[in-house]
Amino acid sequence: MSQPTRFDLTQADIPSAWYNLNADFPEPLPPPLHPGTKEPMPPAALEAIFPKNLIEQEISAEKYIEIPEPVRDIYALWRPTPLLRAVRLEKALNTPAHIYYKYEGASPAGSHKVNTSVPQAYYNKLAGTKRLATETGAGQWGSSLAFACSLFGLECNVYMVKVSYDQKPYRRMLMHTWGATVHASPSNLTEYGRKLQAQDPHHPGSLGIAISEAIEDTVKTPHTKYSLGSVLNHVCHHQTVIGEESIRQMEMAGEEPDMIFGCCGGGSNFAGLVFPFIRGKINNGKKYRIVGVEPSACPSLTKGELRYDFGDTAMTTPLMKMYTLGHDFIPPSIHAGGLRYHGMSPMVSHALKLGLIEAEAVHQTRVFEAATMFARKEGIVPAPESSHAIAAVIDEAVRCREAGTKKVLLFNLSGHGLLDLSSFENYLHGKIQDV
Repeated sequence: MSQPTRFDLTQADIPSAWYNLNADFPEPLPPPLHPGTKEPMPPAALEAIFPKNLIEQEISAEKYIEIPEPVRDIYALWRPTPLLRAVRLEKALNTPAHIYYKYEGASPAGSHKVNTSVPQAYYNKLAGTKRLATETGAGQWGSSLAFACSLFGLECNVYMVKVSYDQKPYRRMLMHTWGATVHASPSNLTEYGRKLQAQDPHHPGSLGIAISEAIEDTVKTPHTKYSLGSVLNHVCHHQTVIGEESIRQMEMAGEEPDMIFGCCGGGSNFAGLVFPFIRGKINNGKKYRIVGVEPSACPSLTKGELRYDFGDTAMTTPLMKMYTLGHDFIPPSIHAGGLRYHGMSPMVSHALKLGLIEAEAVHQTRVFEAATMFARKEGIVPAPESSHAIAAVIDEAVRCREAGTKKVLLFNLSGHGLLDLSSFENYLHGKIQDV
C-alpha cells in the first residue's frame, strides 16, 4: 500500500480541555459594550439571555477550560474526527503541494457545529433552563442545537433565515426530526419580525434579523435562554477541539502546515481549526500563514470596518468590536447561507487586526467550481460554506505548481453538502450567478 492518507486518533485522544486564545493575545480583546449606556458591559447584564456558567466562559481569562466528562462522552459519538490527505486532488492539479483536510462532516448533524451545541445544551441543563431559542442560516447550527437539545431534554425553538428556509428544506426536516420547532425569519411571532414583514412581505431575512427574533423570544418567554452557534468567545473555545486534534494528526503525518485555511461567516469553524495554531505563532515563533476565506457577497473581513457594532439588526445585543459591514446590511441570497452574517467574531477580528491571520474573498461560482472538483476527486460533497476554503486551497496549489514550490496546505472541511444538493444542481445547470 502507498503511504497513508488518513490519520486517525482514538477516543482516548479526545481533547480534555478547550483552548482560550484570549489568554495568549499580545493585546487584550476589547470588551463588549452595553447597547444602552455604551459602557463596558458587566457580566451580570448578560444573564437575561445566557446562563451564568456560559457567561463565565465568555469572559474567562483561563488558557484552558476543562471539558466536562458528560460532554466528552457525547463527543465520542463522532470525535476524534479524521485528518485526510487529498492525494487525488493533488494529482488532478499536478501540484507539488500536499493538501490535508480535517473532516468534521461525520458528526450526527453533519457539521462542526455540534462541538458547541452539545456543551451549550449541557450547561443550560445544569443551569435549569427549560427551552433554548436560536437562529440559523443554512441550518447547520439549528440542526446541531436540535440534536443537542434532544439529548438533554430541552425544548428548541429555531428562527431560520427565510431564504435558507426555502432553499434547504431537508435541514428544516432534520430539525423537526430531532424535536425542534422551526420558523422562517422574519416571522409573525415577534414584534420585530412582524414589523419587517409589514415593510416587505417577501423579505429574504438575514442572520442579524433571525438573531433579533431569537433574542426577543428569549427575553419574553419564561425559562428560556438564547444560544448562538458562532461569533461569541465561548463558541470559539468549544470549537478548538478541531485544531488540537489537527496538530497531533499533522505530527502523525510527519508534516507541518505552511498555510492553514478556513471559511469565515461568523468565525466558529475557522477559529476551531486555527486558534491552536495561532498559539504556536504567538508562543513558539511558528511561521504559519493563516487565511480566512469569505464570500465576496458578504465580505466583512476584507471590506468591513473594525469598529463596535451590534450583533443583530434590531440593535438589542451588546456592541462588539469586530469587522462589520453594518448591522443593517442585508446580504444577497447566496447559497452559502451559513456565511451570510454582517460581522465577524471579535476574537477572529482581533487576530486579523494583530496580523496573526489574513483574509480573502471568493465569488460563489468559483466556490461551486472548486466544490465540484473536490467532490469528483475526493468523493466527499462539501458544504458550500467549507467550499470557500477549498477554492482558496486550490488556487494556492496552482500557484505552487506554477512556481515549482512545495507547500503543505491544511483546511477545515467543516461539514458535508448532502443536504445542499439543490445548490449543486443549480450550479451544474448554470443557475448560480455571482453577486
